[in-house]
Amino acid sequence: MFGQTTTTTPPPTERGLEDLDAAALAYAARIEGLPPERRQEARDDLVRFALPFAGRLARRYRGRGEPLEDLEQVARLGLVNAVDRYDPERGSFTAYAAITIVGEIKRHFRDRTWGVHVPRRLRDLILEVGQATASLTSELSRAPSVAELAERLETPQAEILAALESAAGYSPASLNAPVGGESSAEFGDLVGESDNALESVDDRVTVSGLLHRLPWRERRILAMRFYGNQTQAEIAARFGISQMHVSRLLSRALTWLRQAMLADAASPWQNGAAESEGGKARVSARHNGDRAAAPQPPRD
Repeated sequence: MFGQTTTTTPPPTERGLEDLDAAALAYAARIEGLPPERRQEARDDLVRFALPFAGRLARRYRGRGEPLEDLEQVARLGLVNAVDRYDPERGSFTAYAAITIVGEIKRHFRDRTWGVHVPRRLRDLILEVGQATASLTSELSRAPSVAELAERLETPQAEILAALESAAGYSPASLNAPVGGESSAEFGDLVGESDNALESVDDRVTVSGLLHRLPWRERRILAMRFYGNQTQAEIAARFGISQMHVSRLLSRALTWLRQAMLADAASPWQNGAAESEGGKARVSARHNGDRAAAPQPPRD
């Protein structure tokens, strides 16, 4: 489409924009009465003739973070749209083409150059807020408030605030940006903090598995002491045993956990020979009518 072919449109002269308007009028007269399939050659001629004009508009936006080649392609797309929609009765082709091309370039910046994803509706509002801010600043000789922007745009203040906050997403700061001065630190070094709990994740997972290998009573006592922050006396009252016995149970459970953590394979939990009060096993018998049940061993 943009290749080198013979053209019937005269080359541009120093008159520039006037020649472009004349070429557009000649194009409109040339295609009048022609069927759509025969208009392609004349259309290509006008587009080719106006390419330098589109390039000049694209170069106005260079240095804003987008490659010039991309901007020129976007400008050419806008030029093609302007040629396809051109109506001589609506006025100058040059003015119409400039509006169409610049609009396409701005749309490109709006849709493609945001550092983070922002909904299109919000991007449109950000542009309106920027224009309203400039206008009100000129009128008030100061920066407008959120309420004044909301009143000017007839938009809720919550949406104005969302637009102002989202505007920072257009060009977010790089975490690798230097802090400045003689320091070699980067911006990312100042964000966040060390998570000391991260180093204990493996230990927490291991302990969690070992706790399930303890008897129910020992698990319950450990939970009440270290998660419920209950005293040994409170735990003893809950289980109906002495505080000293609670202390022994805690010490035994913690010793087993510590050894299991350091060993390649944890040894099985073994009940103590004497866990009752005073170090003596208790034997109980249940009467069932006139018969006595067999003695039961001490339970954990």
